[in-house]
Amino acid sequence: MLVKVCGLRDPENIRGVINAGANLIGFDFCRESPRFVSLVNSNAGTIPDRVDRKTHESVSSDSVRRVGVFVDEMPQTVITNVFNFSLDFVQLDGEESPVYIDNLRHTIVPDIKRELLIIKTIRVSSAADLARAAEYEGHADFLLFAVPDASGEDSACQRDWSFLETYEGPTPFFLSAGIGPDDAERVLALKHPKCVGINLNSQFETEPALKDVEMLAAFIEKVRR
Repeated sequence: MLVKVCGLRDPENIRGVINAGANLIGFDFCRESPRFVSLVNSNAGTIPDRVDRKTHESVSSDSVRRVGVFVDEMPQTVITNVFNFSLDFVQLDGEESPVYIDNLRHTIVPDIKRELLIIKTIRVSSAADLARAAEYEGHADFLLFAVPDASGEDSACQRDWSFLETYEGPTPFFLSAGIGPDDAERVLALKHPKCVGINLNSQFETEPALKDVEMLAAFIEKVRR
């Protein structure tokens, strides 16, 4: 099972998360987010802004893949961040269409990146919501099924994702459901053949963008036993 840890920013914390066993690390490029990752201005006009060297060194590891998270962002902004952060994946959390995905991929591959994988987030509260996945078949490489709690908030409230067992689409997916330290057994109980991994974020934080590495490592060990 792949473990994706999102909402990272601090270089030392990033290294700790990598050592804890994360397969993918996510950077939030939504400006409204408290986990927003900013760039250092190069003051060089047409040259793209550059990422801080220390942060770049933290994410330059063969053991993990880098994911950039965007919400209805201008394609040029996505492209700039793919280049500056050497992103392996782009995760689209807004209302991006299949056409947007196709155009983005054709612009980036192969001129900017030899390969780029695209994750499309779909918010699902019931089996009926899974029908939206069909729209992205043949466009997104992965789906991320985001299951909100009853109030729609990203809280520690235990969420029911058992309806994901009814998913019959061909596209592999990640589970994102406010997964916390006490959810290892529930994660292991999801046996769907298309579920390739889980997304972890706020329930493992000591503050926004700072993960509790020991808690995270213990959880990852449980879900991989």
